[in-house]
Amino acid sequence: MRPVAPRRMMERTVTPGQTPDGPPDGQITIGEPVTTSEAGGRHGFQEALDDLRNDVIRVAALATEAIGAGTHALLDADLALVDQVIAADRQIDELNHQIELGAYRLLAMQQPTAGDLRAVLAVLRILHEIELSADLMVTTSKAARRLYPQELPPRVRGILERMGQQAQVQMRAAIDAFADGDLALAAALPDMDDVMDDLQKDLFRAILAPDAPDDGALQRAVQMALVGRYYERVADHAVQIGRWVAFMVTGELPRQGDDPPPDSNRA
Repeated sequence: MRPVAPRRMMERTVTPGQTPDGPPDGQITIGEPVTTSEAGGRHGFQEALDDLRNDVIRVAALATEAIGAGTHALLDADLALVDQVIAADRQIDELNHQIELGAYRLLAMQQPTAGDLRAVLAVLRILHEIELSADLMVTTSKAARRLYPQELPPRVRGILERMGQQAQVQMRAAIDAFADGDLALAAALPDMDDVMDDLQKDLFRAILAPDAPDDGALQRAVQMALVGRYYERVADHAVQIGRWVAFMVTGELPRQGDDPPPDSNRA
């Protein structure tokens, strides 16, 4: 089963400790909202809002890269890469904090129009979904420590690899929808999520029929069940980003029943 791809995906490559097309740790620059006196009223506001959107796209690219890194750390039992995923998550948290402060400054600058207000509020909610997704990949990568030095069965390994790919595809699609204000792509995310749900079912079938029902197989099955849930939750966050894109464009708030349940992201 191949991951369902959106019609366009962000082409970004991010190494741990570096922002997309940006400087390494310690030299990160985030778009600073300007004041109305500096940029002249509405024009300056729009420029600052554009900077804010670009910053969200940058941090989303880091989170998408974390999905790939966390998956590789798990599949390859790469404990050094686990540490890198954890360090990258701290960077994502710091970037999120800076972007949130920029959003609050932007709201305080002047009274935004209804559309601009929706855009800023959507940014804040989308940042939350991105941060939770990155946290889930930290927890996923840490499973490599708990399983080490056990090897994953080939069938389980293959399913997890596809789940990681699908999670990346859905996150990229969600951020493409945000970047372009693309309602059609945002609306397609729930259908894409069906692929992840099917993969999770395949994973459960694989881990509930271990070749050798020993203690090691039982521990591995429990860890893989949890990891499968983490990937599903990342996909759910991508769907939720799409709902906030729809709010940004149309003004229609996501229904309360659409909100994903609270996460227990860290372990």
